Amino acid sequence: MAYAYFHSTYWNRIGIAPEQPVLFSHRHHAGELRIDCRNCHATVETSAFAGLPSTQACLACHSQIFTRTTMIRPVVQSAVEDVPLQWSRVSQLPAHVFFNHSIHVAKGVACITCHGDVGAMALTAKAEPMTMRWCLDCHRDPAPRLSPPRPDLRGRGGAGAAEGGGSGADGILSRANGFPYGLLDLPSLTHADANQPIR
Repeated sequence: MAYAYFHSTYWNRIGIAPEQPVLFSHRHHAGELRIDCRNCHATVETSAFAGLPSTQACLACHSQIFTRTTMIRPVVQSAVEDVPLQWSRVSQLPAHVFFNHSIHVAKGVACITCHGDVGAMALTAKAEPMTMRWCLDCHRDPAPRLSPPRPDLRGRGGAGAAEGGGSGADGILSRANGFPYGLLDLPSLTHADANQPIR
């Protein structure tokens, strides 16, 4: 019985989306708009920690679009009070584990390999168990999980490679295309409560 519990999705929290300070949809931002992962997770290629979006990263767009919606209120409040957003971790590794995002991305491990198809997730949930066994299975035979190098990712697979892009010439919004600078003329953006004014 104990074995079944400790190897269950309940124990590993697979499919569970923790509450976040902002009702944020990866499906909308990464999937529909194809915003590059690196716009919000800016240090994924350069450090162990992928980074979480700052208030300023959100306001790069939302100072111009959907500025007065209920969903954006926590971001605006964060900026006004000069207090960072407190994101909840979706994937938590044990304290004794050292994981470096940049090494994995540089070797061609796409975000989707560990985090699932976040571009299809309305609310981001843990997709893989991330147990020692799961990591070792990949390290013993990494080839099936690696993505081919893409020129728009400077010769490396990885961030954004398996999720359908979002960078380079095929991306709608990316650093390569000058995003997020300036007023954007975006096609019919919708949010569940985009028309709800801030009270």
